[in-house]
Amino acid sequence: MKEFNYTITDPEGIHMRPAGELVKAAKQFESRITISKVFTIMSLAVKNGQEVTISVEGADEEAAAQKIKEFFEENM
Repeated sequence: MKEFNYTITDPEGIHMRPAGELVKAAKQFESRITISKVFTIMSLAVKNGQEVTISVEGADEEAAAQKIKEFFEENM
């Protein structure tokens, strides 16, 4: 399993447009891609400055993890 952390830098956090593009990027791979974050009772949305953890597991996990990491770096 490949895993990496990423701190969101987009001032709007993860919102509809980049989330939709992220889904398109992830659909290219057969690996299971999971994005998670620790959240508080008061905040369920991922905002600027918060860290998410991306886990990728499957036959093409190396390529999938690289692509998703690049996507985050370019868009979030």
